Amino acid sequence: MMELQPVGTKGQREDAGEEDKSRLKRKHEDQDDSELQPVGTKGPREDAGEEDKSRLKRKHEDQDDSELQPVGTKGPREDAGEEDKSRLKRKHEDQDDLPAKKLVTDHSVKVASHYNSLQEVGLAVRSRSRIFFMRNFNNWLKSVLIGEILEKVWAGGSRQVSVLDLGCGKGGDLLKWRRGGISHLVCADIAAVSVEQCRSRYDDMKRRSHMSERLFSAQFITADCTKEVLSEKLDDDQLMFDICSCQFVYHYSFESEQKAEMMLRNACERLKPGGFFIGTTPDAFELVKRLEASDSLSFGNEVFNVSFGSKGPYPLFRCQYHFSLEDVVNVPEFLVYFPLFEHMAKRHNMRLVSKQRFSEFFQEKVKKEQHRNLMMKMMALEPFPGDGKGHRASDASAEYSHAEEHCSRAGVRLPVGTLSKSEWEATSIYLVFVFQKMS
Repeated sequence: MMELQPVGTKGQREDAGEEDKSRLKRKHEDQDDSELQPVGTKGPREDAGEEDKSRLKRKHEDQDDSELQPVGTKGPREDAGEEDKSRLKRKHEDQDDLPAKKLVTDHSVKVASHYNSLQEVGLAVRSRSRIFFMRNFNNWLKSVLIGEILEKVWAGGSRQVSVLDLGCGKGGDLLKWRRGGISHLVCADIAAVSVEQCRSRYDDMKRRSHMSERLFSAQFITADCTKEVLSEKLDDDQLMFDICSCQFVYHYSFESEQKAEMMLRNACERLKPGGFFIGTTPDAFELVKRLEASDSLSFGNEVFNVSFGSKGPYPLFRCQYHFSLEDVVNVPEFLVYFPLFEHMAKRHNMRLVSKQRFSEFFQEKVKKEQHRNLMMKMMALEPFPGDGKGHRASDASAEYSHAEEHCSRAGVRLPVGTLSKSEWEATSIYLVFVFQKMS
């Protein structure tokens, strides 16, 4: 059995497909006698004091006077005193009757420019990346999420499954949809270069497919999904989707209420009753908690860095921060206050099915043998101590102290699977969400 204490994340867009990764698949000798076991350290969430936790609590009141609960985990957080709570109390007034505020800067242009400028890198380069295993871990997590949602769709009686990939990037999930046996896919993204690369991947997949295989049909749309109505751009104006997938993208829309609302409309308005809206996004509570625990306006490690302009107040929209990964400066991102996100989704007849931090999702799913096997196939964890033939993701011994401690225990079979501490700290700022369209 695999032990459930990994370390590991990020990825704005996971562009490396399983097909490439399978070329790097490693063989583990005598697997009956060796065990790939994820090990790791506790995330900062467990170590936060009550004083810091209480400072982060927010209150959001809608026009129905219903109260949204603060982002975070259950437990001691709820015990924060009224005095501390009031310090960060947030009230969000319904602005339906107010004119939209003109934004000083439109970050959509920066987002498109950033992703259009990213260069394609080969498999050899990706395999040498400091965050190679972390990216694989993220990709595994998405594979499990997509696979389980597809199972629910099939179980619901759907015969022809249609999917909207909202923020498709370069098409990193194309193979997942192919393996899921879907009938039609619509890929939409703000970056024209990425959309063309996605189309090229699809065309290549189509050329390489077997004669007996019926590959899904596809439409590719370049559009700012925070401003434009996607349903008006569909080739089939009657098309309805079983699934909308939005991976590592939705947080860009929280630049304003108008953009977040349009993104949500595009995700949900064409979902069939019972259809699913799934995705991954940074956990706003985790980001703010780490910021508040920092002595400066930033935090991070050798693979990632997050910087804010100030510590509080944290507005519901346009709460901007900068994220860099592996020394690549990214475009500005925005906190997604999840209770507000959930409240907005209800307006589109969506109910929250699940919300889990990456660590929680991992610990639940890795209990199934099929998911463990996929994890090994996708090289989602780094073997430790390794076979001595390859380099570790990091040369710093402290990055694997948790793995060394675990391996020193009696009865532990080697190798174990892990992520370096820095990778785990990076991946653990994310969460997985699943919404379902109500009938």
